[in-house]
Amino acid sequence: MGKFDECVDTYKAEFKKLNVKFDEELLVKVAKGCGPSIYNKDASTVAGSDQAELDTVKKNFLIGKLGLSESDDLDGAINEVIETFGSSNRNKYRAMFYYLLTEKFKKQSVYN
Repeated sequence: MGKFDECVDTYKAEFKKLNVKFDEELLVKVAKGCGPSIYNKDASTVAGSDQAELDTVKKNFLIGKLGLSESDDLDGAINEVIETFGSSNRNKYRAMFYYLLTEKFKKQSVYN
């Protein structure tokens, strides 16, 4: 099994622990979209308490990748995802975080 598959298996296991239903095909596409960051211990997770990092998620992913605008309550969506993980959960994997935001805004078509 390759390193990418190991990462995806980790995400699947985490989603199951969180009792969140997910589309495996979309999860794989989102993980690929994250590029090499999923292999780096620091870059592979989102620090929910780091405002600068959350602003980067908003600017680069929600606005840049998904094409959303500030008026779409981006901060509210980010906070919702953090609550899904649980604020004390340190395993807020970037691919899962982006997956949940993609689902929230129904932007799956970006990955087709």
